[in-house]
Formats: sequence, structure tokens, C-alpha cells
Amino acid sequence: MIKYLIEKEIKQFVRNSFLPRLVIMMPVAMMLILPWAANQEITNINLSVVDNDHSAFSQRLIQKTAASRYFNLIDYSPTYPVAIESIKKGAADVILELPYGLERNLQKEGFSNVRISVNAVNGTKGAFGSSYLASIINGYADELRKESITGAHLTTNSSVIEVNHQNRFNPGLDYKAFMVPALMVMLLTLICGFLPALNIVSEKETGTMEQINVTPVSKLTFILAKLIPYWVIGFIVLTICFCIAYLVYGLIPKGSVITIYTAALVYIFVVSGFGLVISNYSSTMQQGMFVIFFFMLVFILLSGLFTPVSSMPEWAQTLTTVNPLKYFIQIIRHVYLKGSTITDLLPQIGALFIFAVISNSWAVWSYKKTD
Repeated sequence: MIKYLIEKEIKQFVRNSFLPRLVIMMPVAMMLILPWAANQEITNINLSVVDNDHSAFSQRLIQKTAASRYFNLIDYSPTYPVAIESIKKGAADVILELPYGLERNLQKEGFSNVRISVNAVNGTKGAFGSSYLASIINGYADELRKESITGAHLTTNSSVIEVNHQNRFNPGLDYKAFMVPALMVMLLTLICGFLPALNIVSEKETGTMEQINVTPVSKLTFILAKLIPYWVIGFIVLTICFCIAYLVYGLIPKGSVITIYTAALVYIFVVSGFGLVISNYSSTMQQGMFVIFFFMLVFILLSGLFTPVSSMPEWAQTLTTVNPLKYFIQIIRHVYLKGSTITDLLPQIGALFIFAVISNSWAVWSYKKTD
């Protein structure tokens, strides 16, 4: 019986002029566009400089800042009030004011104050902009300190501590290497989680469900027939994503691809089962879409896709424990960037297995088969 039901699902899918195109074009479009747009690395920060010192030291600091890939030096403002007007008009994001006597204070006293003013309407851009600028200034101060020590030919025990940074697992700090694996999870959720839900609701509206309900098909057989085709579709979508990640971004999993497919096998049953639960409680397509949109928004925001879970409030971190997206995002990122094995990821896979049992049991129980 299940063989014929699966054959029915495949024929319905193939005959639909929209769904096959969606399964191919949606991964291609999202994988080619979103990794470039969903980038939290802040660049192209417009900088206005107020140089009150006009010394060799101040000019060197300005050149060092302008050479950074983070800042665009848009103008030299004669006074601070003029620079503030450029922020009010939206032309500048950050103001760097260098005080009079900067070179003299650095040479005689060893320190000097500078003022950084940031347009914090966009809090993220403001925070990163001030952090980047402070880092450049601190780096410039270290250079001056080393030069002064070398020039003085000191024979004392004074020394300069040089810090060497080593970025593990993502040496180039490439944000796309962090985002691309997570976008694969979002694609699987959209295609394999909510398409089955909309499929069943559409069958309710067209009357196909009434015909199935008068057959001797059991509830478990019906649910499995809905899940298995989308499990195959999920593997196809995941394979397309792997190919795009390699061909476009040069990303290759440091771990085994089999680990990802194994976790995906469990995860697809989780989200497909949850989608079927939604369909069982929805009477119309519109109702189902609103419910799906609500849960999708909550899942994404609490998954760690954009914001680290550890940075969330404690109550939000507690909510993430019941979010299956969080666990699969951790799995695919760890395999891609760290080379984790199935043994390393047993807690996440175990959590997904529990979600799979709960969601599919709920789907079978909530499906009301009437004669």
C-alpha cells in the first residue's frame, strides 16, 4: 500500500509545474545571494577626520586609518561642529578628532587623547566602527612605542610584548564559511519541513483527503508516504548546496560528508513531521502559511544562525534547547569548519532523534482519519 502512496506523491510532485523548479532554483538562488548579503562583517564605514595638530604623527595615523579596508575617508573637517553636521546629514558614520599637541604629548609624556564620535543609530555598525578604529589607533601606538625603544637603544630590561593571533578553524575569518553551512539548514527546513504541510492542506482544499480517508490506509502508512519523498528531496537539495559551496565559495567539509548526510536523515524527519503536525491542525492554505511563518521566524532567530546562542539572555538560551535548527546548525558548522565526527556530535544527533520521535508520533496521533 505504501508503495502506491509514494508513487502518488511523486507523480503529484512531478506534475506540478512549480515545485520541481522551486527545489532546484531555491537552493541556487539562496546559496548564491544570501552569503554575500547576510554578512555581519561591517565595512565601508564613512570616516570624517578633524586634525587639529597637523603634524607628521597625525598625518601618519590618518593614512593608516584610510588604508584600512573598513573605512572610507570622505573628508577632512576643519572643526568638530562641522564634522557633527556630516553625521547628522548621514554622510559620515564615524568622526576621528585628533587634538592639538598630539605629537608633542606622545613624544614628551608618552600618551595623548583622541576623540571618536560614532553615529549609533545603527547600533551594530556603530559598535564595530568604534572597535575597528580603536584597534587601529592602538596598533599605531604600539608601532610608536617600538620605534621609541629601538631609537633609544635601551639596555634595560624593558621590552615590548608582541601578540601573535591564531584563528582556529576559520583562519581567514571568512564570514561566508560561517554562514553557508547554516543556510543549508534553513533551506532544508523550508523545503522539507513546510512543503509537506502545504501539500496536505492543499489536498484538504481540493478534496483529495476525503478520498484517502475512505480507504483502508492506516495513519502511520499515510504519514510515512508523505515523509519519504521529501526525505529524498532533502538529500537532493543538500547535494546541490554542497556543489555550490565548493564551486562558488571553495568550501569543503573538513569532516566526513557521511556525517552530514546521517544527521540530515534524522533532521529531515524532524522538520517534516513538524510540518505534518501543522497541516493536521490547519483547515486552509492561508492558515497553514501563517502558522508556518510564525514558527519559521522563531526557529531562525533562536537557532544561532545570525546571533550566537551564548550571547542571548538566559531565558532565550533555555528556549533554544527545544529548537531543532540549533542542533543541526551546530552539526553542519562543526563538520565543515572543525572536522567533527559522529562521535563528537552524539549529543546533537541524540537531541534530533528525540525531536524526530516526538514530532512524527504527534503527526500520526493528530491525523484524524474519518470514514
